[in-house]
Amino acid sequence: MARPTSKGSLVTLAKENYQRLISLIEALPERQREKAFPEGTMNRNIRDVIGHLYYWHLLFLNWYEEGMKGGKPKIPKEGYTMKDTPKLNQEIWEQCQEVSLTEMLSLFEATHNKVFQFILKHTDEELFTKKKYHWTGSTSLGSYLVSATSSHYDWALKLIRKSIKKK
Repeated sequence: MARPTSKGSLVTLAKENYQRLISLIEALPERQREKAFPEGTMNRNIRDVIGHLYYWHLLFLNWYEEGMKGGKPKIPKEGYTMKDTPKLNQEIWEQCQEVSLTEMLSLFEATHNKVFQFILKHTDEELFTKKKYHWTGSTSLGSYLVSATSSHYDWALKLIRKSIKKK
């Protein structure tokens, strides 16, 4: 699946992949939604995967808010570099452990809707012109939004499908 390079393709793919992900989860029997994945992945169940997406939405929303006010957000997060992403993902995983799948899905839906509104709010030029915004560095706002939505949702779909097939 091609990476979106226009607002239209981003809107379509973010919407489609989100719906595929939610439909996949909703189609599973309740007990399978809660089952642990086979050994070998940090995200050990569907809740962990959805929590991962949710927390990365929160990171993006913080970057966007600070960046659009003229600031230079710490990406991915204060005290972390992109090389530290595995450590950050471990921290995210730990934060998900006391939250139910139902609650995590609700939180994820809310942040998806917020992030999606930012896609709709911007023009093609604003989304896909590299270096348009100081805070996005050498890339585009659209690239960040692709990573926070369509491509991340695709990763989640593949991980969940692979994990439920192995059972």
